[in-house]
Amino acid sequence: MTLNIQRLTSTAVLPSRGTDQSAGLDLRADLTSPVTLPPGGSHLFSTGLAIALPEGTVGLVFGRSGLGIRHGLVPSNAVGVIDADYRGEVMVGLRNLSQTPYTVEPGERIAQLVILPALFPDIAEAPSLGQTTRGTGGFGSTGRE
Repeated sequence: MTLNIQRLTSTAVLPSRGTDQSAGLDLRADLTSPVTLPPGGSHLFSTGLAIALPEGTVGLVFGRSGLGIRHGLVPSNAVGVIDADYRGEVMVGLRNLSQTPYTVEPGERIAQLVILPALFPDIAEAPSLGQTTRGTGGFGSTGRE
């Protein structure tokens, strides 16, 4: 499988894996100067890239563990979804949940792109959904341990 990527700017950095077995491709901020996110602030970052996902896949943009845990920077929409037929620029919204300003530097790794198969089921309205052991039990219904 090939992921075709177009650089939209001369400063854009192609995504890469941190290790051979990394599921995510690191996405980098395509900036001309640093951007500081104040506590509670958010910013939509350019990657300078457009991608052509293989048909039947979806690109999911997740946060980077270190940025989230150490600095409180998380994707502003939890998980970004890139459809296989989208050809625009890949953008990453980040929000600073910490109490400390954080400065994103040009070229800094800001998110990771994971490519997964996508299912396209037919939609059918049903009068009932059948029974399961869990039933309608929701949050915490299966216990704590």
